[in-house]
Amino acid sequence: MWLDRPKFRDRVWLHILLFLLTVGTTWLVGGWAYSVTILAILGSHEFGHYFACRYYDVDASLPYFLPLPTPLTGTLGAFIRIREPIPSKRMLFDIGIAGPIAGFLVAVPALFFGVALSTVAPIGPEEGQLWLGEPLLVQLASRVLWGPIPDSQTLLLHPIGFAAWFGLLATALNLFPIGQLDGGHISYAVLGRRSTYVTVTTIGVAIALAFRSASWIVWTALMIVMLATFGLRHPRTVDEHIPLDRTRLILAVIAALIFALCFTPAPIERLLGS
Repeated sequence: MWLDRPKFRDRVWLHILLFLLTVGTTWLVGGWAYSVTILAILGSHEFGHYFACRYYDVDASLPYFLPLPTPLTGTLGAFIRIREPIPSKRMLFDIGIAGPIAGFLVAVPALFFGVALSTVAPIGPEEGQLWLGEPLLVQLASRVLWGPIPDSQTLLLHPIGFAAWFGLLATALNLFPIGQLDGGHISYAVLGRRSTYVTVTTIGVAIALAFRSASWIVWTALMIVMLATFGLRHPRTVDEHIPLDRTRLILAVIAALIFALCFTPAPIERLLGS
């Protein structure tokens, strides 16, 4: 007799351990304000996916947080494992978009609060300093809260602002319309098999970005490896030929706008001496 595996069974101790380790590594990098903010953004994103899976009774793990005991971010982010196929496009779309929207709703107020706590200072001449690219939303927050900043000055982000910046970057990366990323799920749910053309185009754009900025090289390589492992085509659903309803199509446009607001063509650059 075949018995179904119980759903939503996890080694809770492992998830708690990874979370606590990530608290430690992010705390060491940016202090309690950074740690709380980045974990809130990443946690909201992943629990958005998780609770959507629970709603549709699609077996999924609790979030795995990834500690990274090195400078800059202190974490590689977080993810959940979806342990069974998602049968319909409607379910796939809702599960895919729930994470980016939930994380974005936490990141936006954190960004404005963090930018308000930031300071404006002259640009230093030190070689080797890291320069963070400014997504459109960061530029908007800076303009609203600080007005025009002279070219000779720069905004020094408060730890909460930096956590929000990292959260926006993570949102943009997940919304790339490729493979098993959130954007790949959304693209397939909207376009069906035609989403393969979007995937190929996006890989070309990612390769071009890697030539534009070295900070894209690792992410582009990871996307290529993912496609080589799982294939160009998204796994099919039983209702591939049935269009999504109007509400979900509007949400897909909103997801594209979120990507545009969070994306920057050169996330991290190292300043060179003159």
